[in-house]
Amino acid sequence: MALAMQWAQDSKRDHPITRARRIEILRGFARFCQRLDPSTEIPPSGLFGPAHRRLIPHIYTEVELIALLNATDNLISRHGLRPATCRTIFGLLASSGLRISEATWLSRSDVDLDAGVLCIHEAKFLKSRWVPLHPSTTHSLNDYARLRDQIIPHPICNRFFLSDDGQSVNRANILYALQTICRQLGWKPRGDYVHHRLHDLRHTFIVHSLLRFYQQGVDVDHAVLALSTYVGHARVSDTYWYFTGIPELMAIAAERFHRYAQEVSHELSAE
Repeated sequence: MALAMQWAQDSKRDHPITRARRIEILRGFARFCQRLDPSTEIPPSGLFGPAHRRLIPHIYTEVELIALLNATDNLISRHGLRPATCRTIFGLLASSGLRISEATWLSRSDVDLDAGVLCIHEAKFLKSRWVPLHPSTTHSLNDYARLRDQIIPHPICNRFFLSDDGQSVNRANILYALQTICRQLGWKPRGDYVHHRLHDLRHTFIVHSLLRFYQQGVDVDHAVLALSTYVGHARVSDTYWYFTGIPELMAIAAERFHRYAQEVSHELSAE
């Protein structure tokens, strides 16, 4: 046990969660070793506190999303494709909840613009899925494909999203563009992160989807199951992890609690 605690604390990042995660890793290794040597001691869970925490993401408002897409026009570009690539990827992430890696790895054959469907191959946990798109998203992808082929008639690769030199864009390219735009707009991230993240667009899609379920009066529990499949989560609990209390959702919760309190009050007064 003393050796485990020493290793957990022997890190350049002197933070409780770092030590807790080291213990969590060691517990798994110790369980494996215990099969070979029953005397192996397994460090107790929570020895240095919780190993996981949920930092609050930045949930974009509709106004912010529109401003973000419009601001891509100001991005510096050698041949004029970069603004369109960033705008289309931002819009795709916000309207479909794709992971940035799923978007940048799309090949031309993965994007069926006639059917309005994306094919995601072996994403996280090696899960593949079909992602049907809203007609407006398909229309934007179609516009981008036409412009891309005009500017880059002979690309170096078969990726759907390209940079000005005809090569595939990557996460670093798109993240730099996002943070450049946010800095130019004078935005500071809401939540616990220091900088704006591409993953916040996925959070935004999931939270806005939940809000829409409540507004439409659908069965939320069943809708969340469908949403979990749509975004490629292995468990529905992973989808619930993304939910964040934005003002619109909190207003719905407050209204529901108010109705519940009134019903209870009427029942008590009737007794």
